[in-house]
Amino acid sequence: MIDAVRYLVDNGIKWRAMPCDFPPWPRVYAFFARWRDAGLVAELHDRLREAVRRSEGRDGEPSAAIVDSQSVKADATVAHTTRGFDAGKKVNGRKRHLLTDTLGLLLGVLVTPASTTDRDAARSLLPAAKSRFRRLARIWADGGYTGHLTDWTLQHLGIVLDIVRRSDDVQGFQVLPRRWVVERSFAWLLRSRRLVRDYERRTDTSQSVVLWSMTMLMSRRLAARHRPVPVRAA
Repeated sequence: MIDAVRYLVDNGIKWRAMPCDFPPWPRVYAFFARWRDAGLVAELHDRLREAVRRSEGRDGEPSAAIVDSQSVKADATVAHTTRGFDAGKKVNGRKRHLLTDTLGLLLGVLVTPASTTDRDAARSLLPAAKSRFRRLARIWADGGYTGHLTDWTLQHLGIVLDIVRRSDDVQGFQVLPRRWVVERSFAWLLRSRRLVRDYERRTDTSQSVVLWSMTMLMSRRLAARHRPVPVRAA
């Protein structure tokens, strides 16, 4: 069942296009929905993240993070009530709000209509993260999170929201400190074809697909680290 879900997320197929090597698609979807609703996917993801952090010599719980959002087009199956128009990116669909650690590993995800501002989404995403990660003390963000949010996070959450701005004098592409980490995480997610667009009817299903994508990345990283090195004959 796990391999079937990973195949769907990685290759972006329809549920009804599940290969015959796997169980029938209704049974696979039933397990997918059960794991989503029971929070088992989130638990699997969190345990893998802790294992990856410890393998990198880090504490299991992060103390700093980066937040950003990504607007993606929505498929026709997405209802109008859960989609919107991002005027800045000119995208009609949904927006993924990610909170990652300094390694780019996912700490929190929130899927909203694309019309939702970054500041409004952060008021839901950051308190949930603070309740789970007590050591979290600093978060880097872009200019979309400026305003009263910086004072609000410090007063209510005890978190310093550090805005990393792009210099007006610089033209063209520029790698910005800290912010590039979450941008790389977005690129990792887009390797999973199911996430190139948003095909899910429910936002919690979209969030679950993001978690599945990250579990694949982390499990492969752990497997590569523990793979025995072949010994050449003398």
